[in-house]
Amino acid sequence: MGRPREFDVDEALETAMELFWRKGYEGTSLTDLTDGMGITKPSLYGVFGNKEGLFLKALERYQRTKMYFFHEALKEPRARIVAEKILRGFADSQTAETGPSGCMGINGALACSEAAAEIQKCLVENRHRGERDLAERFARAAEEGDLPEGHEPDDLARYIMTVSQGTAIQAASGANRAELYRVVDMALQFWPAESVVPAQ
Repeated sequence: MGRPREFDVDEALETAMELFWRKGYEGTSLTDLTDGMGITKPSLYGVFGNKEGLFLKALERYQRTKMYFFHEALKEPRARIVAEKILRGFADSQTAETGPSGCMGINGALACSEAAAEIQKCLVENRHRGERDLAERFARAAEEGDLPEGHEPDDLARYIMTVSQGTAIQAASGANRAELYRVVDMALQFWPAESVVPAQ
């Protein structure tokens, strides 16, 4: 029995990421993956373990290459700029010319059956982790006087993430970047009024 032919793991993973992003976890078959990646099933199992293992590696790649803007935005000095850069970053990623529309996490989780419960759980936890990171950043903003009293960091983080998930669904349904930017502009109109940051 011959050895499975070698292939470029990085290129194969990029292809798998785009397939999962476009079709969702359950909508992407093993045949879609092996045909798209140009490999055999034994090669897929040998390198990635199984479909679930491949998806998790593809998701990690998506976070690293397509969502890097999120943690960069958290470094901004003002909370409103953090919120705007995150919302526009999501809109940019969701409408990029070089990839599928929408969000890999949202697309992957929307149609999961009980058989894919662990994948759905992972995707939900992934979103919650981002929301927690954002809430922590807004909590620091509140401590610094960058948010008026009465505005809960957790609620603001949930608001921003909810808008971003909504734009993901809009993008997957055909909305373009300009349309999503208008949604972002409207969302930011409800941002708490600017407060004065105490002098250091």
